[in-house]
Amino acid sequence: MNEQSNQEPGSEIEAGSERSSMKGALIWIGVAGFGLALTAVAARVLFFRRQSDPTGQRIQALIDEANSLLKTLDDQRNSA
Repeated sequence: MNEQSNQEPGSEIEAGSERSSMKGALIWIGVAGFGLALTAVAARVLFFRRQSDPTGQRIQALIDEANSLLKTLDDQRNSA
């Protein structure tokens, strides 16, 4: 049994075309959103770098010195 629909013959093609153009628009909106997010992250990384403060530099120097002393101590223990 074949049922006839009340739709015009070209309306299915038009609906498919509308869905296709809607899908394409959503894809481009997604691409633009991704690009915007990537740009925001890059700007944040580049422009909002932490300024190196003297305290942080001094702490790092002390850590490096302590590591050097520990290495020297280990070398002396191994050679004795």
